[in-house]
Amino acid sequence: MVAVAVREVSLGAFALALADDVVVLDVRDQEDYLAGHVPGARPVPLDRVADQLGELSREEPVYVICARGDRARGAAGWLRAHGLEAYSVAGGTAGWARTGRRLVPGPYQAAAA
Repeated sequence: MVAVAVREVSLGAFALALADDVVVLDVRDQEDYLAGHVPGARPVPLDRVADQLGELSREEPVYVICARGDRARGAAGWLRAHGLEAYSVAGGTAGWARTGRRLVPGPYQAAAA
C-alpha cells in the first residue's frame, strides 16, 4: 500500500474556501450531521466515502470534515490516494462551533442556482 500524505487545512483557511462554494463532505453519522453541520456540507458517512468517488470532480478540491478530525484525515487520505485534491479540516465541526462559527441543523440543503 502506498502512503499518501494527508493535507490538513485550518478552520480559517476552510472558512475562506467555503465562501467559494466548494465541495464539503461531512463523514459523521447521520444523527450527528442532522444535529448540526457546517453550512453546505454534504452528508457522506465514512463507510460510504468510496461510493462517492465517481461523483466527485478531480478538477475541484474536496474538503472533508468530521467531529474533530480523525475520520476526516482518513477519508481525505483515501480520496487523495485515488487522485482527488482532498483536504481534512483541522478541528472538525467541534472546532468550527468552538470558534463561534455557525452550524445548521437538519438535512442537506443544496445552494439555490
